[in-house]
Amino acid sequence: METLSVKHLSELNNLDLLAKQVVEGFITGIHKSPFHGFSVEFAEHRLYNKGESTRHIDWKLYAKTKKLFVKRYEEETNLRCHLIIDNSASMHYPVVKQPTIDNLTKVAFSAIASAALMEILKRQRDAVGLSVYSDKNEYYAPAKGGERHRRMLLTELDGLLKKPSVSTTDTYTALHEISEKIPKRSLVFLFTDMFQASKDEQELFDALRHLRYKKHEVVLFHTYDENLELNFDFENSPKKFVDVETGEEINMYASNVKEQYHKNMLKYFNELKLRCMQYKIEYVPVAINKGFDTILLSYLMSRKNFL
Repeated sequence: METLSVKHLSELNNLDLLAKQVVEGFITGIHKSPFHGFSVEFAEHRLYNKGESTRHIDWKLYAKTKKLFVKRYEEETNLRCHLIIDNSASMHYPVVKQPTIDNLTKVAFSAIASAALMEILKRQRDAVGLSVYSDKNEYYAPAKGGERHRRMLLTELDGLLKKPSVSTTDTYTALHEISEKIPKRSLVFLFTDMFQASKDEQELFDALRHLRYKKHEVVLFHTYDENLELNFDFENSPKKFVDVETGEEINMYASNVKEQYHKNMLKYFNELKLRCMQYKIEYVPVAINKGFDTILLSYLMSRKNFL
């Protein structure tokens, strides 16, 4: 894929085109993987079940694949999906002077991943909604289909690529409010770095449980920068580290704490995974440096289980 600068994504059509490129690249890759048959089913067809009518078999596809697939129709692909994006200051880390598709902030990655999910949802004729929050709920649109609605959501996502945030995080309050707004059982994808200084971890999971209480299927995309936030790969020179949300500062050599820091982070990731398993929430750690395939494959699997 051609490398694109985020500054060139400010136009709606460019974000739309980039989403299409991400999805097409994913589909091409999955056709070469063990999920090959699943990927065909995922597009516009499903496997033929022995004994059902042969009226809707796609014989042209059979000629190419030597497998029987049935054309899908709208009533077979009726799913409601709601995307939730954390737009707090910590999600605008790391500072990226010359952003590219392979070098993004966490919020830019989440916005592009969401646009790609919307492209897949459009192809599936599924309804999609969007929420954006920081220390308050900044945007909410209920799940709908249609091109006009999708373009409206793309405009909101496009804004996340251009507007810096200095807001703190209040995932606890935001998720409780969003849970009450989503009226029907939906597949919910949450993009967040799971950083919230003002609430303890239990309260954060209480908010996630509220989504589950409403019968939604919840997938938590835990976004992080693998090099800096997990491995703590900083130059071995005295540096001032500043919390972008609380303003707290500390001066130190990265090498003095790197090993222990990495162990603590792995422990935290594992704790998140276990808590999500406890509450029947799908936990997906997402290194923003490694592309979008993890996001799209998670959608594919979640959708199959949801319907």
